Amino acid sequence: MIPGRYATGRTPESAGRARRLVSVALAAWSLDELADDGALIVSELVSNTVRHARCCSIRVTVTRPEPSRVRIGVVDKSKRLPELREPCRGDESGRGLVLVGALAKDWGTDHLPWGKRVWAELHGEERG
Repeated sequence: MIPGRYATGRTPESAGRARRLVSVALAAWSLDELADDGALIVSELVSNTVRHARCCSIRVTVTRPEPSRVRIGVVDKSKRLPELREPCRGDESGRGLVLVGALAKDWGTDHLPWGKRVWAELHGEERG
């Protein structure tokens, strides 16, 4: 298992670095079929952290708990939990977690002593 991880400053450019990390990890694990969904999910999670967290850095993790299951996580020092809300028709924002929920097999938040981890899981094809 090759976990991917990086820490970065909390900037708009963080999403691009996070997408590259997810892409490299999925390619290393031959789970390329998850790359598009993984890129969208990590972009949304990082964007939410950049927009709402009050800390100066974030950490992105990509782990493989099972051969066909990948968990993407974004860790920050804010204890403020993400809020899933249904956006109204004309809203220009607020769709990120709805998109994550639609693409991921599962998603959630882990409370940490100093912050939180928001994560999403993708499941690839079982290989025999």
